[in-house]
Amino acid sequence: MTTADQTSPRNLSSYAQARRDFTWDVPDDYNFALDTVGRWAEETEKLAMLWLGPDGREERYTFANFDEQSSRVAHALRTLGVAKGDRVLLMLPRVPEWWETMLGLMKLGAVGVPCTTLLTPKDLQYRASVAEAVALVTDRAGSEKWASVRAHCSSVRTVLVVDELGAACAEGCVGYHPATDIATPVWYDRVTRASDPCLIYFTSGTVGYPKMVVHSHASYPAGHARITGRYWLDQRPDDLHWNLSELGWAKAAWSSFFGPWGNGAALFIQDARGKFDARETLEVLARYPITTFCAPPTAYRLLVREDLARYTFAALRHCVGAGEPLNPEVIAAWRAATGLTIHDGYGQTETVLLCANFPGEEVRPGSMGKPAPGFDLAVIDAEGGELGPQQEGDIAVRVRPQRPPAFFSEYWRDAEAMARAFTGDWYRTGDRAYRDEDGYFWFVGRADDVIISAGYRIGPFEVESALVEHPAVVEAAVVASPDPVRGEIVKAFVVLAAGVAPSDTLADALREHVKSVTAPYKYPREIEFVTELPKTISGKIRRVELRERERERKGHRTAP
Repeated sequence: MTTADQTSPRNLSSYAQARRDFTWDVPDDYNFALDTVGRWAEETEKLAMLWLGPDGREERYTFANFDEQSSRVAHALRTLGVAKGDRVLLMLPRVPEWWETMLGLMKLGAVGVPCTTLLTPKDLQYRASVAEAVALVTDRAGSEKWASVRAHCSSVRTVLVVDELGAACAEGCVGYHPATDIATPVWYDRVTRASDPCLIYFTSGTVGYPKMVVHSHASYPAGHARITGRYWLDQRPDDLHWNLSELGWAKAAWSSFFGPWGNGAALFIQDARGKFDARETLEVLARYPITTFCAPPTAYRLLVREDLARYTFAALRHCVGAGEPLNPEVIAAWRAATGLTIHDGYGQTETVLLCANFPGEEVRPGSMGKPAPGFDLAVIDAEGGELGPQQEGDIAVRVRPQRPPAFFSEYWRDAEAMARAFTGDWYRTGDRAYRDEDGYFWFVGRADDVIISAGYRIGPFEVESALVEHPAVVEAAVVASPDPVRGEIVKAFVVLAAGVAPSDTLADALREHVKSVTAPYKYPREIEFVTELPKTISGKIRRVELRERERERKGHRTAP
């Protein structure tokens, strides 16, 4: 049970006032490493990170530490031939060198391309090739993956390896610490402008090949500091923030980098490299003075299955979730056990926070919340017209007459994707939702995931949420399956809890359960029990794969 419930925000005195008074102020030469981390580094003892290693070892790092080390990285990379505008792949586990390198790339003006450690050699080759990367910063495991594909990636000239060099990667590899230890710990140059490219993130690829999303120096870091960190994460300089996200995805930029550090908060980082352990996570939350916590819905679903009454979270005051919508029953279970409400947030790789249940505002469980200050968010139809309350459409961000600064610059070298994403005054997110009469947004699903059965439009999330509410279900994915009468029917793929056996009786019980908690026409007419669901390397369910599987099974092959 927590003893530090916080019901009023410290950084959002009034949501309505913040929306009304908000203005974007983007300087011409902002650089996060120099202007934000550098400023906090002036307080020489200010904690930036409490790091917990795989072996339980604890290390404390100040902002001054990161300022000095990132300068060494920038000088070392420059010596190795990396220049402003060059793309550099960054594939590391949760080690301080990741943050050092990210900041060093910003000082140098090179463009960081974060990659998850879960990438296969083929994935790594794809990213290196399409981004035309000149360097890779990784650990020994990553360098060994690289060794198997380096012959196919001629643009990469340097591989900087954090760990001891292995024989398989010796050719073309340089030791990270030998190179940085001899470099100068001070950076004197200011080589970037606000509009220069800072980062390239690859999208999750839930539908097709991942796209390259370009963010500039001012728009993304400053946007996360002002919007994501201040208003949603509710960060301030005395906070210790823990985000469970792996570092290869944009969520790390949201909640493990720009959001907290932009507001002077310290990061709690656990270098956990194995499968997610709910019990260990709760023990860490109870042991350390973590004040704010961010986790994906999958983690929260596993956490609430533990005996939460065994734990006391004395410092914890604010919890958020993002990545996919969080089921209302999980929010209720967490609140019942801890006294804290999980504040769901919504955004994309292309954006900072767009919509959220903000601290101090009423949380409507299952809702995405309200639009973030600085953004005009709407639900629009196919022609770009705004829809009224309770009307389902595409979630869109107004980009005309003024494009929000905290917004991606482009899909790099993908004019077709850019054309698809923009309609008139709007950027289409590709997600479907409706809003209620009070301005709360309610997620329906990805546009490609919506099921049309006998004329009814059914979003998979509501059905999935109903299914996982049942105690026998751990995870569920709902897709359209071709049907000669209804056109499509709702098909559910269900992963059962440990010790629960699949059966026709259980399938019938699940159907009746869905009928009891949502509109009866939405129940899954077919249920298939599976041991796991196909996912992207970011952990998102690939419903497109399940849809294609169904089409092939029923003789409706997808055109090549």
